[in-house]
Amino acid sequence: MSIKVANLSFSYGTYEVLKNINFEVEYGQFLSVLGPNGVGKSTLFRCMLGLLRPTFGNTFVENKAVETMNAAQLAKYISYIPQSHNPVFNFSVFDMVLMGTTAQTKNFSAPGKIQNEQAELALERLGISHLKNRGYGNISGGERQLTLIARAIAQQAKILVMDEPSANLDFGNKIRVMKTVHNLTQDGYIVIQSTHDPDQAYFYSDKILALYNGEVLGWGTPQEIICDSLISTLYDINIDVCSMHNDNVRVCVPADIKDKKRRT
Repeated sequence: MSIKVANLSFSYGTYEVLKNINFEVEYGQFLSVLGPNGVGKSTLFRCMLGLLRPTFGNTFVENKAVETMNAAQLAKYISYIPQSHNPVFNFSVFDMVLMGTTAQTKNFSAPGKIQNEQAELALERLGISHLKNRGYGNISGGERQLTLIARAIAQQAKILVMDEPSANLDFGNKIRVMKTVHNLTQDGYIVIQSTHDPDQAYFYSDKILALYNGEVLGWGTPQEIICDSLISTLYDINIDVCSMHNDNVRVCVPADIKDKKRRT
């Protein structure tokens, strides 16, 4: 069971955004797509979700090409969690989560008992049942992100694609959300996130895909990918990757700050 991106390229007119991207993620794995702004991470996700048609190549879910699936079929496999979401109406948290079950109902049919139970279980699983009657627009950023994750769980798709899930969160909420998402892999979920943060990618990922100029600069485990040369190239800044606890932990530090600390 896996999701596979094979020889995927994409162009906006004559501008080539993605060039021959290849990777595969299996159930129970956490993948971080790491790279600077404008490198093509969001475009890659749109191609994987069938929102954009690749110039070449394709995405396969359980050996089925995404381009052959309609939206309802794809929703059985993949759920998308945006970086932020501002609905027109201030729906309750429960209703927001319940919306994740719409792919399971027929057109113009209301969610039934099973769908309501799925929404309740998703809220309980993420520890936010106490928010169910609160307005989605009246809760914190971290609580909103957990609500969107709960909606994805209620959808019952085993592949979660997340666009910078912790980008707008404070330090505490960032850790809570990332720990929650990472725990889902223990139940067989595939989690694919985009991120600018190499430290976060190192701590939570099983695999890292580093994108640079629309191409794969690096692919492998965090221990293989997070190093001085790759991170410095990726972000065009001189970085020292510092190892701690017998190399079990690595932290990216700007080289000039590290040198200044040594002198003081």
